[in-house]
Amino acid sequence: MSKSPSKSSINESDYDSFVARHQELEVNKLFRACVKLEASDLHLKVGRPPMVRVDGSLRPMNREPVDDEEMVRLCFPLMNERSRKIFDHDGGADFAHMCDVDGTNWRFRVNLMQQLGHIGMVARRVNSWIPDFEGLNLPPSMERLCTYDQGMILLAGVTGSGKSTTIASMLNWINARYRKHILTLEDPIEFVFTEDKCLINQREIGLDVVDFEIGMKHAVREDPDVMLVGEMRDKETFMTAIHAAETGHLVFGTIHASTASSTIGRILDLFPQDMHSALRSAIAMNMRGIVAQKLLKSIKPGVGRVPTVEIMTFSPTVRKLVLEEEDHRLNGAIRVGKEDGMQNFTQSLKKLVDDQLIDREVALEVAPNREELKMALKGIDVSQGGMI
Repeated sequence: MSKSPSKSSINESDYDSFVARHQELEVNKLFRACVKLEASDLHLKVGRPPMVRVDGSLRPMNREPVDDEEMVRLCFPLMNERSRKIFDHDGGADFAHMCDVDGTNWRFRVNLMQQLGHIGMVARRVNSWIPDFEGLNLPPSMERLCTYDQGMILLAGVTGSGKSTTIASMLNWINARYRKHILTLEDPIEFVFTEDKCLINQREIGLDVVDFEIGMKHAVREDPDVMLVGEMRDKETFMTAIHAAETGHLVFGTIHASTASSTIGRILDLFPQDMHSALRSAIAMNMRGIVAQKLLKSIKPGVGRVPTVEIMTFSPTVRKLVLEEEDHRLNGAIRVGKEDGMQNFTQSLKKLVDDQLIDREVALEVAPNREELKMALKGIDVSQGGMI
């Protein structure tokens, strides 16, 4: 099985020929259906019809179940040599796939896996355009995080919470306003940026560079102002990213954590106890903001889902609490930190309800503190002890 070529490594006609062959894969029929149904995800499981997620809910396609033979026929041609080796060794592989739909190339973030002796696939559709903050219904204070010259910004949330889309929107905000060099290291690349004022280089692990460690070693010689380093999965990735922030870069990344405040503990869990004090100092001095978000079903016509967003900026108060290991007090600092661009989930949910983007029942269902949200919806600001 041949490795996917890059356009820079072969002539244009050979590259176009490769793309044409790639687009003729049988599985592309399902990817095209996913796009036309405006589904966010495509699921393939042996014994079940293909499933698509539309506005947050899984729905079966109107066809027969997928069997083992069809699953192999659909999924294996998607993998290049590197992905196949990873799949055989690890029992799963992540990679990007492009599919032409009516003349537009759509990218999918694909995960192939083995489960109970069968092959399965989950593919996330990535929009070919990058929405702005307003289009994503993100709070205006997000802009402030994009204006820093140096430091780290993390997007926290579970899988499927829209972290990658939010980061892409933030990078595109920078792209439209500053003359900087943006460098991304991704596995795989999700959003392909169109250069505006910025020079943008995007490197895919396995295709453009062997691994993340070597990519970061190269990065320091590539004069980036802004870097996207992907997911903070292990201590090596975080240490590399925080070092880049310390040396004068603005670094974006993602992490699996449910709230902004709990992200501190999630980072520390990657390291042994004897390193926590030094890490707290590095985080307090270099972190500029942590944004946690969840996607909720919208009630506004034409809007599928909207994010509820918690923002913790590293004000003097937040830095002091992190250094003094007073993490349990961070939620309070977020609640009263509006002047520093902060908001908690309660404040975010109230605005979404007030703006008629979500209904009250959905807001109360996901609220970290239902009673606080009920009071906020009645106009009582519990952080100030008065009326809103």
